[in-house]
Amino acid sequence: MATFSYLAYFPVRCSSNRDSYDPNKQKLNNIKINGTSTKSTTKQVEAGVTTTFTSVASVTANGYMTEQKVRQNIPTTKQSVDHFRQGITIEGGIGYRQRVVVRSYEVGPDKTATLESILNLLQETALNHVWMSGLLSDGFGATHGMMKNDLIWVVSRMQVQIDQYGIWGEVLEIDTWVRASGKNGMKRDWLIRSQATGQVFARATSTWVMMNRKTRRLSKMPEEVRAEIAPWFIGKQAIADDVPEKIVKLDNKAKYVNRDLKPKRSDLDMNQHVNNVKYVRWMLETVPDHILESHQLSGIILEYRRECGNSDIVQSLCDPDEEGMLIEGLKQQENRDMNLMNGFSLAAGILEGGGFLGFEKQPLRYTHLLQINGETKNEEIVRGRTTWKKKSPTTPFSSM
Repeated sequence: MATFSYLAYFPVRCSSNRDSYDPNKQKLNNIKINGTSTKSTTKQVEAGVTTTFTSVASVTANGYMTEQKVRQNIPTTKQSVDHFRQGITIEGGIGYRQRVVVRSYEVGPDKTATLESILNLLQETALNHVWMSGLLSDGFGATHGMMKNDLIWVVSRMQVQIDQYGIWGEVLEIDTWVRASGKNGMKRDWLIRSQATGQVFARATSTWVMMNRKTRRLSKMPEEVRAEIAPWFIGKQAIADDVPEKIVKLDNKAKYVNRDLKPKRSDLDMNQHVNNVKYVRWMLETVPDHILESHQLSGIILEYRRECGNSDIVQSLCDPDEEGMLIEGLKQQENRDMNLMNGFSLAAGILEGGGFLGFEKQPLRYTHLLQINGETKNEEIVRGRTTWKKKSPTTPFSSM
Protein backbone atom coordinates (compact mmCIF):
# COMPACT_ATOMS: atom_id res chain seq x y z
CA MET A 1 0.00 0.00 0.00
CA ALA A 2 1.37 3.41 -0.84
CA THR A 3 0.34 6.97 -0.32
CA PHE A 4 -1.02 8.33 -3.51
CA SER A 5 -0.41 11.85 -4.52
CA TYR A 6 -3.90 11.99 -5.82
CA LEU A 7 -6.26 13.43 -3.40
CA ALA A 8 -9.20 11.13 -3.14
CA TYR A 9 -11.44 13.77 -1.89
CA PHE A 10 -13.35 16.97 -2.55
CA PRO A 11 -12.72 20.83 -2.46
CA VAL A 12 -13.45 24.43 -1.34
CA ARG A 13 -12.98 27.94 -2.68
CA CYS A 14 -14.56 31.33 -2.45
CA SER A 15 -14.11 34.02 -5.05
CA SER A 16 -15.84 37.08 -6.43
CA ASN A 17 -17.48 37.25 -9.81
CA ARG A 18 -14.75 36.73 -12.37
CA ASP A 19 -15.97 39.41 -14.71
CA SER A 20 -15.86 42.07 -12.01
CA TYR A 21 -12.56 41.01 -10.49
CA ASP A 22 -9.78 43.52 -11.07
CA PRO A 23 -6.60 42.91 -9.01
CA ASN A 24 -5.46 46.50 -9.65
CA LYS A 25 -8.68 47.96 -8.25
CA GLN A 26 -9.35 45.56 -5.38
CA LYS A 27 -8.63 47.21 -2.02
CA LEU A 28 -6.67 45.02 0.34
CA ASN A 29 -6.28 47.56 3.14
CA ASN A 30 -8.16 46.84 6.32
CA ILE A 31 -9.35 43.38 5.23
CA LYS A 32 -11.09 41.62 8.09
CA ILE A 33 -10.10 38.01 8.72
CA ASN A 34 -12.24 36.22 11.32
CA GLY A 35 -13.28 39.67 12.48
CA THR A 36 -9.71 40.95 12.80
CA SER A 37 -8.39 43.80 10.70
CA THR A 38 -5.04 43.36 8.97
CA LYS A 39 -2.40 45.89 8.21
CA SER A 40 -1.05 46.18 4.73
CA THR A 41 1.93 47.74 3.08
CA THR A 42 2.27 48.76 -0.53
CA LYS A 43 5.27 48.51 -2.74
CA GLN A 44 5.62 50.53 -5.92
CA VAL A 45 6.89 48.49 -8.86
CA GLU A 46 7.79 49.27 -12.45
CA ALA A 47 5.22 50.65 -14.90
CA GLY A 48 3.35 52.31 -12.05
CA VAL A 49 1.68 49.08 -10.88
CA THR A 50 1.12 49.03 -7.14
CA THR A 51 1.37 45.70 -5.34
CA THR A 52 -0.17 45.32 -1.91
CA PHE A 53 1.20 42.86 0.64
CA THR A 54 -1.00 41.93 3.56
CA SER A 55 0.66 40.89 6.81
CA VAL A 56 -1.39 38.51 8.93
CA ALA A 57 -0.84 37.22 12.44
CA SER A 58 0.07 33.59 13.03
CA VAL A 59 -2.45 31.12 14.39
CA THR A 60 -3.29 31.81 18.01
CA ALA A 61 -5.98 30.89 20.43
CA ASN A 62 -7.82 34.01 19.28
CA GLY A 63 -8.56 32.37 15.94
CA TYR A 64 -6.20 34.41 13.79
CA MET A 65 -5.40 32.92 10.38
CA THR A 66 -1.87 32.10 9.30
CA GLU A 67 -0.35 33.92 6.35
CA GLN A 68 -0.27 30.58 4.53
CA LYS A 69 -4.02 30.15 4.92
CA VAL A 70 -4.61 33.68 3.67
CA ARG A 71 -2.50 32.99 0.61
CA GLN A 72 -4.25 29.69 -0.03
CA ASN A 73 -7.68 31.16 0.70
CA ILE A 74 -8.96 27.81 1.94
CA PRO A 75 -12.73 28.12 2.40
CA THR A 76 -14.31 27.13 5.67
CA THR A 77 -17.77 26.61 4.20
CA LYS A 78 -19.08 24.80 1.15
CA GLN A 79 -18.78 26.72 -2.12
CA SER A 80 -20.76 26.21 -5.34
CA VAL A 81 -18.59 28.13 -7.83
CA ASP A 82 -14.83 28.55 -8.17
CA HIS A 83 -14.23 31.21 -10.83
CA PHE A 84 -10.46 31.00 -10.66
CA ARG A 85 -10.40 27.26 -11.42
CA GLN A 86 -13.40 27.24 -13.75
CA GLY A 87 -15.12 24.85 -11.35
CA ILE A 88 -18.73 24.33 -10.25
CA THR A 89 -20.61 21.86 -8.10
CA ILE A 90 -22.90 19.34 -9.80
CA GLU A 91 -25.08 16.39 -8.74
CA GLY A 92 -27.13 18.50 -6.38
CA GLY A 93 -24.08 20.29 -5.02
CA ILE A 94 -21.96 17.30 -4.00
CA GLY A 95 -20.14 16.47 -7.24
CA TYR A 96 -17.62 18.69 -9.00
CA ARG A 97 -16.98 19.75 -12.60
CA GLN A 98 -13.97 21.66 -13.85
CA ARG A 99 -13.00 22.96 -17.27
CA VAL A 100 -9.37 22.72 -18.30
CA VAL A 101 -7.41 23.54 -21.44
CA VAL A 102 -4.85 21.05 -22.77
CA ARG A 103 -1.60 23.00 -22.56
CA SER A 104 1.37 22.69 -24.88
CA TYR A 105 3.51 21.14 -22.12
CA GLU A 106 0.86 18.47 -21.49
CA VAL A 107 1.04 16.84 -24.94
CA GLY A 108 3.47 14.41 -26.51
CA PRO A 109 4.96 14.12 -30.00
CA ASP A 110 1.54 13.38 -31.54
CA LYS A 111 0.09 16.62 -30.07
CA THR A 112 -2.30 14.72 -27.79
CA ALA A 113 -2.40 14.79 -24.00
CA THR A 114 -0.07 12.26 -22.40
CA LEU A 115 -1.18 9.70 -19.83
CA GLU A 116 0.88 11.56 -17.23
CA SER A 117 -1.02 14.77 -17.99
CA ILE A 118 -4.35 12.97 -17.68
CA LEU A 119 -3.38 11.52 -14.30
CA ASN A 120 -2.23 14.94 -13.11
CA LEU A 121 -5.58 16.43 -14.15
CA LEU A 122 -7.44 13.73 -12.23
CA GLN A 123 -5.39 14.56 -9.17
CA GLU A 124 -5.95 18.29 -9.51
CA THR A 125 -9.73 18.05 -9.92
CA ALA A 126 -9.97 15.70 -6.94
CA LEU A 127 -8.07 18.18 -4.78
CA ASN A 128 -10.21 21.05 -6.03
CA HIS A 129 -13.35 19.07 -5.18
CA VAL A 130 -12.14 18.81 -1.58
CA TRP A 131 -11.35 22.51 -1.72
CA MET A 132 -14.95 23.32 -2.70
CA SER A 133 -16.43 21.16 0.09
CA GLY A 134 -15.27 23.38 2.95
CA LEU A 135 -13.78 20.34 4.68
CA LEU A 136 -10.15 20.80 3.70
CA SER A 137 -7.73 21.13 6.59
CA ASP A 138 -4.00 21.81 6.43
CA GLY A 139 -3.22 18.31 5.19
CA PHE A 140 -2.96 17.16 1.60
CA GLY A 141 -6.64 16.39 1.08
CA ALA A 142 -7.31 15.64 4.75
CA THR A 143 -10.49 16.78 6.47
CA HIS A 144 -10.53 18.43 9.88
CA GLY A 145 -11.42 15.13 11.54
CA MET A 146 -8.61 13.34 9.71
CA MET A 147 -6.03 15.89 10.81
CA LYS A 148 -7.26 15.59 14.39
CA ASN A 149 -6.68 11.81 14.25
CA ASP A 150 -3.38 11.96 12.27
CA LEU A 151 -4.97 10.25 9.26
CA ILE A 152 -4.20 10.53 5.55
CA TRP A 153 -5.72 8.98 2.46
CA VAL A 154 -3.90 6.21 0.62
CA VAL A 155 -4.98 4.62 -2.65
CA SER A 156 -5.11 0.87 -3.02
CA ARG A 157 -6.33 0.60 -6.61
CA MET A 158 -6.66 2.85 -9.66
CA GLN A 159 -8.21 2.11 -13.05
CA VAL A 160 -8.34 4.38 -16.11
CA GLN A 161 -10.04 3.64 -19.44
CA ILE A 162 -9.21 5.95 -22.35
CA ASP A 163 -11.17 5.98 -25.62
CA GLN A 164 -9.68 9.18 -26.98
CA TYR A 165 -7.03 11.68 -25.96
CA GLY A 166 -7.58 15.42 -25.84
CA ILE A 167 -5.57 17.48 -28.30
CA TRP A 168 -3.48 20.59 -27.74
CA GLY A 169 -5.73 23.60 -27.08
CA GLU A 170 -8.87 21.54 -26.56
CA VAL A 171 -11.18 22.42 -23.67
CA LEU A 172 -12.04 19.43 -21.49
CA GLU A 173 -14.66 19.01 -18.79
CA ILE A 174 -13.77 16.73 -15.89
CA ASP A 175 -16.48 15.49 -13.53
CA THR A 176 -15.53 13.85 -10.24
CA TRP A 177 -17.42 12.50 -7.24
CA VAL A 178 -16.99 10.09 -4.33
CA ARG A 179 -18.92 7.04 -3.14
CA ALA A 180 -18.77 4.52 -0.32
CA SER A 181 -16.46 1.49 -0.35
CA GLY A 182 -17.10 -0.84 2.56
CA LYS A 183 -17.00 0.41 6.15
CA ASN A 184 -13.59 2.05 6.06
CA GLY A 185 -12.99 3.03 2.47
CA MET A 186 -14.11 5.34 -0.29
CA LYS A 187 -14.11 5.35 -4.06
CA ARG A 188 -13.49 8.36 -6.27
CA ASP A 189 -14.63 8.39 -9.91
CA TRP A 190 -13.95 10.69 -12.87
CA LEU A 191 -15.34 11.35 -16.34
CA ILE A 192 -13.40 13.36 -18.94
CA ARG A 193 -15.26 14.72 -21.95
CA SER A 194 -14.76 17.19 -24.77
CA GLN A 195 -16.46 20.48 -23.94
CA ALA A 196 -17.06 21.09 -27.66
CA THR A 197 -18.68 17.76 -28.55
CA GLY A 198 -19.74 16.27 -25.23
CA GLN A 199 -18.01 13.01 -26.15
CA VAL A 200 -16.65 11.08 -23.17
CA PHE A 201 -12.91 10.57 -23.68
CA ALA A 202 -11.95 8.74 -20.50
CA ARG A 203 -13.32 7.14 -17.33
CA ALA A 204 -11.49 6.44 -14.09
CA THR A 205 -12.17 4.95 -10.69
CA SER A 206 -10.04 4.57 -7.56
CA THR A 207 -10.29 2.95 -4.13
CA TRP A 208 -9.04 4.71 -1.00
CA VAL A 209 -8.43 3.74 2.62
CA MET A 210 -7.06 5.59 5.62
CA MET A 211 -3.57 5.37 7.07
CA ASN A 212 -2.16 6.74 10.29
CA ARG A 213 0.34 9.40 9.30
CA LYS A 214 2.75 8.55 12.13
CA THR A 215 2.57 4.74 12.38
CA ARG A 216 2.04 4.20 8.60
CA ARG A 217 -0.56 1.54 9.44
CA LEU A 218 -4.03 1.29 7.92
CA SER A 219 -6.75 2.66 10.14
CA LYS A 220 -10.48 2.32 10.65
CA MET A 221 -12.52 5.35 9.72
CA PRO A 222 -13.46 7.33 12.85
CA GLU A 223 -17.13 8.20 13.19
CA GLU A 224 -16.41 11.93 13.07
CA VAL A 225 -14.66 11.49 9.72
CA ARG A 226 -17.50 9.33 8.42
CA ALA A 227 -19.94 12.04 9.42
CA GLU A 228 -17.87 14.57 7.44
CA ILE A 229 -17.65 12.66 4.18
CA ALA A 230 -20.82 10.49 4.06
CA PRO A 231 -23.05 13.39 2.90
CA TRP A 232 -20.84 13.68 -0.19
CA PHE A 233 -21.32 10.11 -1.41
CA ILE A 234 -23.05 9.61 -4.77
CA GLY A 235 -24.46 6.26 -5.86
CA LYS A 236 -23.16 6.09 -9.43
CA GLN A 237 -20.10 4.61 -11.11
CA ALA A 238 -17.82 5.77 -13.90
CA ILE A 239 -16.62 2.18 -14.43
CA ALA A 240 -18.79 -0.74 -13.34
CA ASP A 241 -17.40 -2.56 -10.31
CA ASP A 242 -16.46 -6.14 -11.02
CA VAL A 243 -14.33 -8.89 -9.54
CA PRO A 244 -10.78 -7.69 -10.30
CA GLU A 245 -8.70 -9.99 -12.46
CA LYS A 246 -5.61 -10.97 -10.51
CA ILE A 247 -2.43 -9.25 -11.64
CA VAL A 248 0.35 -11.81 -11.29
CA LYS A 249 3.62 -10.87 -9.66
CA LEU A 250 6.50 -10.76 -12.13
CA ASP A 251 9.98 -11.99 -11.35
CA ASN A 252 13.41 -11.31 -12.85
CA LYS A 253 12.52 -13.57 -15.78
CA ALA A 254 10.30 -10.81 -17.14
CA LYS A 255 11.09 -9.97 -20.76
CA TYR A 256 11.86 -6.29 -20.07
CA VAL A 257 13.62 -5.04 -16.95
CA ASN A 258 14.81 -1.53 -16.14
CA ARG A 259 17.05 -1.56 -13.08
CA ASP A 260 18.56 1.00 -10.74
CA LEU A 261 15.86 3.64 -11.04
CA LYS A 262 16.56 6.36 -8.50
CA PRO A 263 13.94 8.91 -7.46
CA LYS A 264 14.86 12.56 -7.74
CA ARG A 265 13.75 15.30 -5.39
CA SER A 266 11.41 16.53 -8.12
CA ASP A 267 9.64 13.14 -8.04
CA LEU A 268 8.44 13.63 -4.44
CA ASP A 269 4.97 14.80 -3.45
CA MET A 270 3.76 16.76 -0.43
CA ASN A 271 3.90 13.58 1.66
CA GLN A 272 7.63 13.22 0.83
CA HIS A 273 7.06 10.08 -1.21
CA VAL A 274 7.39 9.40 -4.93
CA ASN A 275 4.45 10.80 -6.86
CA ASN A 276 2.15 8.20 -8.39
CA VAL A 277 2.58 9.70 -11.86
CA LYS A 278 6.28 8.89 -11.63
CA TYR A 279 5.34 5.24 -11.05
CA VAL A 280 3.45 5.20 -14.34
CA ARG A 281 6.36 6.83 -16.15
CA TRP A 282 8.72 4.12 -14.90
CA MET A 283 6.28 1.47 -16.07
CA LEU A 284 5.81 2.84 -19.56
CA GLU A 285 9.55 3.25 -20.10
CA THR A 286 9.86 -0.55 -20.17
CA VAL A 287 7.34 -0.95 -23.00
CA PRO A 288 9.15 -1.53 -26.35
CA ASP A 289 9.55 1.56 -28.52
CA HIS A 290 7.89 0.00 -31.55
CA ILE A 291 4.75 -0.66 -29.47
CA LEU A 292 4.71 2.93 -28.21
CA GLU A 293 5.02 4.15 -31.82
CA SER A 294 2.31 1.94 -33.31
CA HIS A 295 -0.12 1.59 -30.38
CA GLN A 296 -1.99 3.83 -27.98
CA LEU A 297 -2.66 3.07 -24.33
CA SER A 298 -6.37 2.43 -23.83
CA GLY A 299 -6.41 1.26 -20.23
CA ILE A 300 -4.33 0.92 -17.09
CA ILE A 301 -4.92 -0.78 -13.74
CA LEU A 302 -2.65 -0.09 -10.77
CA GLU A 303 -2.60 -2.00 -7.48
CA TYR A 304 -0.54 -0.20 -4.84
CA ARG A 305 1.40 -2.18 -2.22
CA ARG A 306 3.72 0.22 -0.40
CA GLU A 307 5.33 3.65 -0.45
CA CYS A 308 8.51 4.56 -2.24
CA GLY A 309 10.94 7.05 -0.72
CA ASN A 310 13.72 9.15 -2.18
CA SER A 311 16.44 6.73 -0.99
CA ASP A 312 14.88 3.61 -2.57
CA ILE A 313 16.37 1.93 -5.66
CA VAL A 314 13.59 0.72 -7.94
CA GLN A 315 13.29 -1.96 -10.61
CA SER A 316 10.64 -1.78 -13.35
CA LEU A 317 9.61 -5.15 -14.81
CA CYS A 318 7.36 -5.66 -17.82
CA ASP A 319 6.09 -8.78 -19.55
CA PRO A 320 3.69 -9.05 -22.52
CA ASP A 321 0.75 -11.44 -22.57
CA GLU A 322 1.06 -14.34 -25.00
CA GLU A 323 -0.91 -12.41 -27.61
CA GLY A 324 1.41 -9.47 -27.14
CA MET A 325 4.44 -11.70 -27.62
CA LEU A 326 3.04 -12.92 -30.94
CA ILE A 327 2.37 -9.39 -32.16
CA GLU A 328 5.85 -8.32 -31.11
CA GLY A 329 7.28 -11.24 -33.05
CA LEU A 330 5.28 -10.28 -36.13
CA LYS A 331 6.46 -6.69 -35.81
CA GLN A 332 10.07 -7.78 -35.64
CA GLN A 333 9.53 -10.00 -38.66
CA GLU A 334 8.03 -7.04 -40.47
CA ASN A 335 11.14 -4.99 -39.81
CA ARG A 336 13.34 -7.79 -41.18
CA ASP A 337 11.24 -8.27 -44.31
CA MET A 338 10.71 -4.68 -45.36
CA ASN A 339 12.18 -5.33 -48.81
CA LEU A 340 9.91 -8.27 -49.56
CA MET A 341 6.54 -8.23 -51.34
CA ASN A 342 7.09 -4.81 -52.97
CA GLY A 343 8.08 -3.22 -49.70
CA PHE A 344 5.33 -4.81 -47.64
CA SER A 345 6.19 -7.79 -45.51
CA LEU A 346 3.91 -10.68 -44.80
CA ALA A 347 3.84 -9.62 -41.17
CA ALA A 348 2.79 -6.10 -42.14
CA GLY A 349 0.01 -7.48 -44.28
CA ILE A 350 -1.14 -9.62 -41.42
CA LEU A 351 -1.12 -6.74 -38.97
CA GLU A 352 -2.69 -4.14 -41.23
CA GLY A 353 -5.26 -6.62 -42.53
CA GLY A 354 -6.95 -6.96 -39.17
CA GLY A 355 -4.75 -9.34 -37.28
CA PHE A 356 -3.38 -12.84 -37.62
CA LEU A 357 -5.99 -15.19 -36.14
CA GLY A 358 -7.73 -12.09 -34.81
CA PHE A 359 -4.95 -11.21 -32.40
CA GLU A 360 -4.72 -7.57 -33.46
CA LYS A 361 -8.45 -7.28 -32.88
CA GLN A 362 -7.85 -8.28 -29.28
CA PRO A 363 -6.27 -5.82 -26.85
CA LEU A 364 -2.51 -5.96 -26.51
CA ARG A 365 -1.68 -6.24 -22.81
CA TYR A 366 1.41 -5.95 -20.63
CA THR A 367 1.87 -6.84 -16.99
CA HIS A 368 4.05 -4.52 -14.89
CA LEU A 369 5.76 -4.52 -11.52
CA LEU A 370 7.68 -1.85 -9.67
CA GLN A 371 9.69 -3.15 -6.76
CA ILE A 372 12.35 -1.90 -4.39
CA ASN A 373 15.68 -3.56 -4.98
CA GLY A 374 16.56 -4.71 -1.45
CA GLU A 375 19.49 -6.71 -0.14
CA THR A 376 17.32 -9.48 1.31
CA LYS A 377 14.09 -9.28 -0.67
CA ASN A 378 12.43 -7.17 -3.31
CA GLU A 379 9.45 -5.32 -1.86
CA GLU A 380 6.57 -4.58 -4.21
CA ILE A 381 5.56 -0.97 -4.76
CA VAL A 382 2.83 -1.40 -7.35
CA ARG A 383 1.55 -4.04 -9.75
CA GLY A 384 0.01 -2.91 -13.01
CA ARG A 385 -1.56 -3.93 -16.27
CA THR A 386 -1.68 -1.82 -19.40
CA THR A 387 -3.91 -2.36 -22.43
CA TRP A 388 -3.04 -1.02 -25.86
CA LYS A 389 -4.85 -0.53 -29.16
CA LYS A 390 -3.42 0.14 -32.57
CA LYS A 391 -3.20 3.82 -33.47
CA SER A 392 -5.41 5.13 -36.24
CA PRO A 393 -3.61 5.90 -39.53
CA THR A 394 -3.91 9.65 -38.94
CA THR A 395 -3.35 11.58 -35.76
CA PRO A 396 -4.08 15.22 -34.90
CA PHE A 397 -1.74 17.66 -36.60
CA SER A 398 -0.09 14.81 -38.53
CA SER A 399 0.47 17.11 -41.48
CA MET A 400 2.45 19.65 -39.47
